[in-house]
Amino acid sequence: MIDPKPFQGKTAELAQLLQDRLGIRGKGFSAKLRRAGRDLPRFARRAGAEVAQAEVMMTHPRLAALVDADRFNRAATVLGDHLKGIDPKERRKTMLLHRIASIVLNLTLLGLAVYAVLWAVGRI
Repeated sequence: MIDPKPFQGKTAELAQLLQDRLGIRGKGFSAKLRRAGRDLPRFARRAGAEVAQAEVMMTHPRLAALVDADRFNRAATVLGDHLKGIDPKERRKTMLLHRIASIVLNLTLLGLAVYAVLWAVGRI
């Protein structure tokens, strides 16, 4: 029988990284991974899906024998490396700058539209 403790430890570590680096809350790794959604690139989502599938399979004794430990470790390493490379402060700063840039662009377009309407009517 395969010991599920190393798998559970690794998924708990990944769940903690999801919470620390991306600010995602949830009850378990699978819930946090679902909530991460498009915050993760495709390769990290696929790796997370493999880890989540192995986590579910480890709960059943017969299915646990089918889990490929090397594949699980590779997927967990890919996801973990990506999450460790994320700086939460830089991420928040970038999101704030993008939001400000979007507001400035929209206000500029609104100003241009108002100017065009006033020019077309002959007020300017």
